[in-house]
Amino acid sequence: MATKHTKTLSRLMNLPAIGLLFIWMIVPLTMAIYYSFQRYNLLKPDQRGFAGWFNYEFFITDPAFVAAIINTIVLVGGVLLITIIGGVLLGLLLNQAIVGRGIVRILFISPFFVMPTVAALVWKNMLMHPIYGMFAEIARFFGGTPIDFFATIPLLSIVIIVTWQWLPFATLILLTALQSLDQEQQEAADMDGASAFAKFRYITLPHLARAMTVVALIETIFLLSIFAEIKVTTNGGPGTDTTNLPYLVFSRALQHFDVGGASAGGIIAVILANIVAIFLIRAVGKNLEA
Repeated sequence: MATKHTKTLSRLMNLPAIGLLFIWMIVPLTMAIYYSFQRYNLLKPDQRGFAGWFNYEFFITDPAFVAAIINTIVLVGGVLLITIIGGVLLGLLLNQAIVGRGIVRILFISPFFVMPTVAALVWKNMLMHPIYGMFAEIARFFGGTPIDFFATIPLLSIVIIVTWQWLPFATLILLTALQSLDQEQQEAADMDGASAFAKFRYITLPHLARAMTVVALIETIFLLSIFAEIKVTTNGGPGTDTTNLPYLVFSRALQHFDVGGASAGGIIAVILANIVAIFLIRAVGKNLEA
């Protein structure tokens, strides 16, 4: 009886927090759904009215929408590929017994704690600037021509910046998984004369599969909402070369003042993100059950 009362009391004590969280989530979502069916432009307040599915049709048929979808896929896929492969390699390196290993680990993980806006400004002005950036100075030192990264390879530049931020996270998770690897399997493989590549392929890589799936899930959720790096460096350009879904929604809202269209775009982005999340969660569940 005491246990039943304790559970009931704990649930009652959690109700205010759950209710606040529910309100915090449901109110903005409800408002976005409402405005997505309204013809509401801040520059034309007198023309406000019910628009039906017009905002959704307009957003989907916008030529920038296809470009935004492709850029989002390339951005997420590129960062995931580099961070997972790089995280495995760096995890293997940091798992070795080297002098000052603890300090090296701390220094390597530190970029993950840099704010996205600050990281983008550092890369834009100190590293990738075509005139006084570090890469330009290195190119001139060796007699080469500096590259205007954000004009010639804008999307790749964004991928590099975001990868720099998320690579430490992937490395930390994968390094933790490596440290839980059963050493007896490694010793048995050594006794059988297995090569380093064979041990990595048949022992280390299967052991890291779950950790890699978790890294992919967490990173994808955050990468789908990348915005600050694009806003600070390229403003979605040149043209729509670096415009992803969040930036396209921002553009409709704060550059075209189209509240209805931006709300419709936000709902579409939420639906697509949830579809991706469902598939990833299923993949994680299957991986954990294996």
